[in-house]
Amino acid sequence: MRSLALLEEELNICNISELFDMNLKIPEYQRPYTWSTESVSTMFSDIKNAFSKNIEEYRLGTIILHKVGEYYNIVDGQQRITTLSILLYYLNENNKLLDEEYSNLSVENINRNSSLLKKLVKEVNKSEFKNYLLGNCTLVKIVTDEQQEAFQFFDSQNTRGKALNPHDLLKSYHLREMNSDSEEKKINVISKWENIDQNKLDKLFRIFLFPITQWYKNKNGLNYSIKDISNFKGIKKNNNFNYSIYHKSSNLFIEQLNSTGINELFESEQINQFQLNQPIVAGDRFFKWTVHYLELLKKIEDRVKNNYSQEEIPTKNSGDRYVYQLFLSVLQFFADRFGIENMDINVMDFFYTWSYSIRLKMQAVYKETINKYAQGKHDRINKEIDMFNMINEMNCPRELTAIIFEEVTDISNKKYEEIFNKIKKINGW
Repeated sequence: MRSLALLEEELNICNISELFDMNLKIPEYQRPYTWSTESVSTMFSDIKNAFSKNIEEYRLGTIILHKVGEYYNIVDGQQRITTLSILLYYLNENNKLLDEEYSNLSVENINRNSSLLKKLVKEVNKSEFKNYLLGNCTLVKIVTDEQQEAFQFFDSQNTRGKALNPHDLLKSYHLREMNSDSEEKKINVISKWENIDQNKLDKLFRIFLFPITQWYKNKNGLNYSIKDISNFKGIKKNNNFNYSIYHKSSNLFIEQLNSTGINELFESEQINQFQLNQPIVAGDRFFKWTVHYLELLKKIEDRVKNNYSQEEIPTKNSGDRYVYQLFLSVLQFFADRFGIENMDINVMDFFYTWSYSIRLKMQAVYKETINKYAQGKHDRINKEIDMFNMINEMNCPRELTAIIFEEVTDISNKKYEEIFNKIKKINGW
């Protein structure tokens, strides 16, 4: 690994007072402030315990800063430093860091943790506790003056102490593919990515994108983990084989076409450059690809909620949620291939029938149930209808009419009567 460009004269142990005397800033590429009340409470309790025992020096960990002129961008340690800023505020010690511009998510979490710390400081003598915090609590301070090193540490340190999520590894991989891009472009990409709810990203890949991209190939769509991220690494920029040149050229052509504004001439949407059955082009397009499918999923969810009652799409227990997710997945794959504008209520009802037929036939539905059914391998109903593969082979939405479902004549549980009646009405059974 390349050695870090450290400023050795600034590599030291500093107390909290010395830290906040520095011109600290939160760079745009940082994640939102997301510390939970549990994390805040734990940190306060640890400091309070050290204070009550009169421990001479209490170490709060390591921070990494990127020096830019007279300012120090916080690369690693933002969550702790922001929490310390809030704590000092309620100990009557103001600092400039809370004057920074924060995202809506950060503001929400700062307000929540402020309420907690306001209560917790009542447990201590404010003046004595503040003096201990500023003078006796310390951090190991590491400073670099190179932007690229800051990115390297941002990737490696931000996930320290917790299991890596597959989408964190994908972010790092595709950032490395942006080596030739400007730092401004990288910062813009990271800033947008980090402001997306990370739970939504996890759900998008684990529940929807990975299963869909496996099911249309008639493969297992369960147990998405870091071993599966190769499915989303795509075509490297230095890959010059025929297929990769074709896909890179296609992306570039569509981007250039969209940039001309030609779609306005025909009063149409911009041309979509992404397809789930086509490889991703590595680098910044991966981040655009991800946002595109987040937005498509949101549109589909809204349409479903507008056209079906809660009784028709129940989600209270795990089996119901698995079926609902299957319904959203098949709609997403159809909309991805043919456009959401071609996903009318007849199409939605068609996929509703297919998705919820398995719910009516099974007393209990598990992930494994859905995985087999999606591949047309379930014995109870609609065997041989591997729906995702069929959609992938279609040239026109009208080909759906050639697919005939088994009629559901009875149900496993009377609580699904609404679904049963809905499907009978749709199909005239």
